[in-house]
Amino acid sequence: MPTKRILLIDDEVDIHKIVEVGLMMEASWELLTARSSDEGLAIALSERPDAVLLDVMMPGRDGVATLQWLQDSPDTHDIPVIFLTAKAQSVDRQRFYALGAQGVITKPFDPMTLASQISGFLGWV
Repeated sequence: MPTKRILLIDDEVDIHKIVEVGLMMEASWELLTARSSDEGLAIALSERPDAVLLDVMMPGRDGVATLQWLQDSPDTHDIPVIFLTAKAQSVDRQRFYALGAQGVITKPFDPMTLASQISGFLGWV
């Protein structure tokens, strides 16, 4: 199976490091990173990752608006998106799924099981 390419869009540098360690140790996946929605959307268009991990609360365009943009673009509408968020209330999770998210991972998360969680949400074996 080819290596999966995951795009992380999150404004927190520490989250980038934690996600990178987790994905490399558990699954040896390639991680693409962006610190803003605009940077992430440009990478999604040019690199076509297998999935996007998306922070909900970011300055500028937030995760919900970023998800909408990805879904509206014919070039990125088929890329699955999983939210990374500290907003873990049931009503928030229901809203994210209703908007089209494939999964919701709550911060803080265990980096050692992150790839397994992503695989579970996306049906990757």
